[in-house]
Amino acid sequence: MIIDAWAQHPTLRHAQDPIFDSLRRWTKAPLPTRELPVAMTLAAMDQGAVGKSLISAWVAPHQVMISNEEVAGFMEQAPDRLVGVGSVDIRKPMAAVREIRRCVQELGFKAIRVLPWLWEVPPTDRRFYPVYTACCELGVPFCTQIGHTGPLMPSEVGRPIYLDQVALDFPELVIVAGHIGWPWTEEAIAVASKHENVYIDTSAYTVKRYPAALVEYLRGHGQSKVLFGTNYPMITPAKALEGLEQLGLDAETQALFLGGNARRVFGLAG
Repeated sequence: MIIDAWAQHPTLRHAQDPIFDSLRRWTKAPLPTRELPVAMTLAAMDQGAVGKSLISAWVAPHQVMISNEEVAGFMEQAPDRLVGVGSVDIRKPMAAVREIRRCVQELGFKAIRVLPWLWEVPPTDRRFYPVYTACCELGVPFCTQIGHTGPLMPSEVGRPIYLDQVALDFPELVIVAGHIGWPWTEEAIAVASKHENVYIDTSAYTVKRYPAALVEYLRGHGQSKVLFGTNYPMITPAKALEGLEQLGLDAETQALFLGGNARRVFGLAG
């Protein structure tokens, strides 16, 4: 089974947010004018033969683009296909901790995601640390973004090397670092190789755009450390997987990359 480690079912607020205007120069996708049905996301998954997608909430300083409640509602429409990933406001540490507990214990979410570029602070900022503590206590991964940003926001906070300190402070914390980390991909590989619980996902990149260093890592000692992701709806699963055979992966490595690693890391059934 193919598992998409990073996707969103967008609300209209998320889809229309001006912060993504720069991305539309690349995707050339029309701006939605109405709420999009979950059936649209499921159809895109079917076209790419994706069995499950981890769909994320988006909590930003300026607005809640996709709420945890909305993600839970999407999951209810396709419980066998959609897996919830929560998000929180790191400016309110105790409220964030309570919300993480609710996401995991009541809503059944499998991870928490906070993006440094949205908050314009690196993941070593003190406001992240209650989030890490809660994730450790609840046994769920912390997901984040590494590398440059498509939105016109500072990229430096996404340097993968920041996660080295986080992993040293929280060795029990499972960290899934999305978006490959380019132009610091080798930095990301170094951190993932050093720390048992740090992983990389390939979201926001098509197979044809994977850096050579990542492909080499995936073929070799990174076989169990790289997860397939799309960043849907920015990239559809079918588009993200075009040219998969050109990676030259053996059957075991390909199975781990496309689903086995995500199933293990996120504790998914099936």
